[in-house]
Amino acid sequence: MKKRAIAGIVDREVLDRLKREQGEVEERDQAPLSFHLIQRLFSFTAPYKRKMGWLMGLVLARALQMPVLAWAVGAIISGPVAQGDESALTWWVGGFLGFAIVTEITFAFRIKLALEIGEAVIRDVRAALFQHWLRLTMSYFNANPVGRLISRLTGDAENIRVGVQNVLFVSLVQVGQMLGCAIFMVLQDWVLFLLVLGMAPIVWVLNRYFRERLSKAYRQQSDSYSRITATMAESVSGIRVTQSFGRGEVNAGMFRDLVADHARINFVAARTSGTFLPLLELNGQLFMALLIVVGGWRVLNPEIAMPLGSMVQFFFLAGLFFSPITVLGNMFNEALTAMAGAEKVFAILDSEPEWEDPPDAVEIPGFQGRVEFRDVYFSYQPGRPVLRGIDFVAEPGQTVAIVGATGGGKSTLAGLAAKFYLPAAGVVQLDGIDTRRISGPWLHRHLAIVPQQNHLFGGTLLENIRLARPDATLEEVRDALRRLDCLDLFDALPQGLETGVGERGTALSLGQRQLACFARALLADPRILILDEATSAIDPITEKKTQEAMRRLLAGRTSFVVAHRLSTLRHADLVLVLDQGELVESGPPDELLERDDGRFRALWDEAGMAEL
Repeated sequence: MKKRAIAGIVDREVLDRLKREQGEVEERDQAPLSFHLIQRLFSFTAPYKRKMGWLMGLVLARALQMPVLAWAVGAIISGPVAQGDESALTWWVGGFLGFAIVTEITFAFRIKLALEIGEAVIRDVRAALFQHWLRLTMSYFNANPVGRLISRLTGDAENIRVGVQNVLFVSLVQVGQMLGCAIFMVLQDWVLFLLVLGMAPIVWVLNRYFRERLSKAYRQQSDSYSRITATMAESVSGIRVTQSFGRGEVNAGMFRDLVADHARINFVAARTSGTFLPLLELNGQLFMALLIVVGGWRVLNPEIAMPLGSMVQFFFLAGLFFSPITVLGNMFNEALTAMAGAEKVFAILDSEPEWEDPPDAVEIPGFQGRVEFRDVYFSYQPGRPVLRGIDFVAEPGQTVAIVGATGGGKSTLAGLAAKFYLPAAGVVQLDGIDTRRISGPWLHRHLAIVPQQNHLFGGTLLENIRLARPDATLEEVRDALRRLDCLDLFDALPQGLETGVGERGTALSLGQRQLACFARALLADPRILILDEATSAIDPITEKKTQEAMRRLLAGRTSFVVAHRLSTLRHADLVLVLDQGELVESGPPDELLERDDGRFRALWDEAGMAEL
């Protein structure tokens, strides 16, 4: 039997299909370390050039200090210790301790600057992400689950932060340390150093073998985390539905499959990394053993007669030369993780809005609010039209009711009037000007919408009502509520208008949230008003109480009322009846009711409504 996704929870067999549908299949052949991505990532450090300069100086100093310390240890043993010179030993040890203290101070400031730059970069990256999202069109958010977007802003961005503040600077220190040790070893005994160089091909082979496997593992890890985040966000927002249908155990079991799949991917990544790093370390230890054999032979061979102190000094340098290998292996893993995050973050920053205002976008002086649709077609997906051949005119100040079966395109039509979308064909005009030529931000300042799924932001009730007009006085807010005849309802709350609404308004009842959205729209005083099922959550008694307030709200402004509840159409000037994306009837409601065989009359009778 075919497996299905249930309420946002998926089983393992549909993961690949969901990834294809949601655009999460990555380009696996791309090089794991992209210098283009690295260059672009570090372009975010441009505002902090001075700090970067100091940091690079400290990185260079730290890279040179460690080989000097290792050389000094060997020099002390082969010098004053071997010669039994206590006076010289005291001076050498004192100098060593002083230099070690300077080294640790350098280390502390290097970490401090790296952390500051890393945090500054991730702050700017997150700000750029959020700002970019705000300029994208509605189609982008229709196609991308909120959990995936949260994952980009949190997990992927955090991986970038680690890459910026750790990978580059730590790797430079370790590589510089190896180069410094190499110089000292060449000066000490170039023959033994050639033996050390024999490790390079082995390290290169190991790195090439594991690089592709680790890159694939970390990309899958990031994708899996995004799916878990998206599923969790959807499940929490729909918890009432889950519990009301008794799907808790079923969904929990299927979510465990998602988590198990994520754990499997994590295990693959950990196993690959756990093989790579010990092999690097073992390789270093084997070469140290080989150095002991060769170095010991050179000391004991009378023809070479390498001083024992020189051999000890060489081994200190060799130990310091090999120690960065494991660190660099870890940095390599973190670099791949950062690259996976950077790919996803920059994919968002590179995404273009479906449309943008032209450079010469206009603002309409003396905006009246006349709306005209001329042969408008629209579709969310190619080949699946939602609206077909829509023609009508809404004169300034008219109330236009949009009715029809669910899925008929009512909210889409209102969205086109608000320029949330642009028509695929035909023209939407406001005061005779194509919406394509009108400035979107300007238009939205003259527009208000009360959606069916009313949304309140975290904060107080007063702050939410003031959303469109933050400078509105308390008395203006109270006057808007008074005109809606619901001031007493909100005054009765524990803290009145200062009551916290909770996350997404959950501290208020559904009806209170919708009335708050009404007040927000009224306070904005728009030229175009859209009520998308605006009274669906209000009980009949409250609805009757606010009928007069609604009439005042709609008066003097062009209004679109999307409605299933036909009682809201009593004061409409024009009714548009949609059926499967087509405008099948239009006209004043009383005229449409006179058509006994009309579609609107049938809807009216089905609703059991009395005559107007």
